[in-house]
Amino acid sequence: MKLIDFHTHIYPDAVALKATQSVEDFYDSEALCVGTQKELERVNALSGVELSVILPVAVKPSGVVHINDYALSVQKDNPRFCSFGTIHAAMENIEDEAIRICANGLHGIKLHPDTQFFDIDDSRMFPVYDIIQGKIPLIVHAGDPRYSYSHPSRLRRVMENFPSLVCIAAHFGGWSMVDEGIRNLADKENCYVDMSSSFKWNTEEKLNEAVFAYGEDRVLFGSDFPLGSPVVEKENLIKMKISDEAKEKIAYKNAERLLGIKI
Repeated sequence: MKLIDFHTHIYPDAVALKATQSVEDFYDSEALCVGTQKELERVNALSGVELSVILPVAVKPSGVVHINDYALSVQKDNPRFCSFGTIHAAMENIEDEAIRICANGLHGIKLHPDTQFFDIDDSRMFPVYDIIQGKIPLIVHAGDPRYSYSHPSRLRRVMENFPSLVCIAAHFGGWSMVDEGIRNLADKENCYVDMSSSFKWNTEEKLNEAVFAYGEDRVLFGSDFPLGSPVVEKENLIKMKISDEAKEKIAYKNAERLLGIKI
């Protein structure tokens, strides 16, 4: 089975262990790996992943430009990596950075509102959404019971205001609130979901239901490396009670279409 892993995180070697531990602390969950480029390459070889989508997150406005530079360098150094950029609502020159992301070949923008501490539908982000709609997709961490920053209803509002914006609601639209994701997002044709960090928190029946709600053409394989592993998530996909054709679409075909690439 070909695989495109649409949800991975890696960090420069010097800070990778600290960054991975920070993710573990935030979710009170043990990571399966340390988030280095070398470690991701190793698990990709074990799982058969042919392309990893790298999703950087800047938890501080001051880190955005540097992190996006790192994302560009990673993509340049490894043809099996496809990098998104990051944005922070509180940063200066936010529109300039969105334009730079598009112009320099990053493939989308990743937001993690629950660690960046702003709402998805914060009006400060609206110029960014306007710049990227029709050009590159937005992927958003979705659904945390501790906060409302990433509630699926907020992403729905964004999509209603920017109808040409392609969005990916990570973790089946809300790892802790799959039903809320379905209720708010399943009718939005431009909304995709990824399957990362969902099987630990939901039953197989619930996630099968989510695939049918969104449709097999709008679900993407993802591991949430280093918190998760593509080796584990590949097995989760294989076990799903959906057709082989649907599994193939989720594994790589939907990602190919969304990114405009072939593996």
